Amino acid sequence: MVWMKKMTVNPVEKFSKLAKDEKIAWLAMHYFKDSRQGIQLLQTYWNNDEKLQKLHDEFIENTLSNFYMPFGIAPNFLINNHLYAVPMVIEESSVVAAAARSAKFWLPRGGFKAEVLSMVKNGQVHFMYHGDAEKLFQFFEQVKPKLISDVEPLTQKMKKRGGGVLDVVLVDKTSDLEDYFQLSATFDTCDAMGANFINSCLEQFAKTFRESARSFDLFTEAERDVQIVMSILSNYAPECLVRAEVSCPVSALNEEEALLPQEYARKFLRAVRIAEVAPNRAVTHNKGIMNGVDALVLATGNDFRAIEACVHAFAARDGHYKSLTHAAIEGEIFRFWIEIPLALGTVGGLTQLHPLVKLAHEILGNPSAEKLMELAAVAGLAQNFAAINALITSGIQKGHMKMHLLNILNQFNANEAEKGQMIDYFKNHTVTFAAVEEQLAQVRVTNILKIN
Repeated sequence: MVWMKKMTVNPVEKFSKLAKDEKIAWLAMHYFKDSRQGIQLLQTYWNNDEKLQKLHDEFIENTLSNFYMPFGIAPNFLINNHLYAVPMVIEESSVVAAAARSAKFWLPRGGFKAEVLSMVKNGQVHFMYHGDAEKLFQFFEQVKPKLISDVEPLTQKMKKRGGGVLDVVLVDKTSDLEDYFQLSATFDTCDAMGANFINSCLEQFAKTFRESARSFDLFTEAERDVQIVMSILSNYAPECLVRAEVSCPVSALNEEEALLPQEYARKFLRAVRIAEVAPNRAVTHNKGIMNGVDALVLATGNDFRAIEACVHAFAARDGHYKSLTHAAIEGEIFRFWIEIPLALGTVGGLTQLHPLVKLAHEILGNPSAEKLMELAAVAGLAQNFAAINALITSGIQKGHMKMHLLNILNQFNANEAEKGQMIDYFKNHTVTFAAVEEQLAQVRVTNILKIN
């Protein structure tokens, strides 16, 4: 039997119409344990610049405060012979440090090479058609030029930048679902992520298609009733693809004294191969890649949720979820690379609104969408290299927990003197939550005894 908790708060009407102070007051009255403390906490994170705070308030509905995340930099990324400092927004303690280590490692070894393989995005008009499929395809061939011409008011500016609608095809999906068809369209949105552009075009395609079907001579009355289900872009963009790579002589893989370069390379390849054949390892392996990708995507004001959905679908595109990165030893050369779909934009959305996003783009030299795709792929490859390097040598916890040490100390309200003592102690000891708690207690007792 499922028991439902008794409702103690009445539903609120027209919440979005309330002023911000009124929203906070209602929330505090019904949901905060300590109303004053909760309100003060929300206000603590307001920006003192009222204009800037208003800008943040208008990003979404029902804004109460700001949720801060660290904005960091991983320097020394040599990419296609150009040196970058990569902005990263992320809360996980070891990500920026790991990216910086990878950048430093590959800097004297030629750095990273990256190239965009294609930039095609897509979307579909999903509809139901009850009738003769052959007649539907005849109708499509007749109406296709009108589909393209009717979206010209929407595509003019994009075409001037070199983009626009690339193609529209009719897809028979009746083997998957009775009476189900798609108008599948491909687009080049240049430097824009292009979601609004694509969706506007698709909705016009749907309108033209439905209205034209009503007067097609070969259709019966039932066939003229094309039922549009929805018109929406797809975040699965496998043709918006970028590749990044590093390579060096196997003999140059000599930074880890515990392993000889040849043994290191072979162990690295085995670790990648395991992620290619074992989904339970591949998920964590790819999550590590996305630590780097998402951090840059967030910093540059792009949609990390769309990127995540696309990337993980791509990782399972052949029915088996596997690694996005690959490695090989060719003769005496070690190679490590990634091919990943990244539908990114550098104009529109938050890229022109959020001050820190604008600064991130400035740090990167105001890149094109194509260049940003390369940078994000490199960030993912670098993150994965750092993770595998740790896993096959010292283990993941040694470096991760040392970076996490300050977070643990902050949980125990350690002061600056105590933090200094603890950092010195854990230079030669393994960091665990229990070990930190125990050692901090000893430090505090020792400090009290010294005072007395």
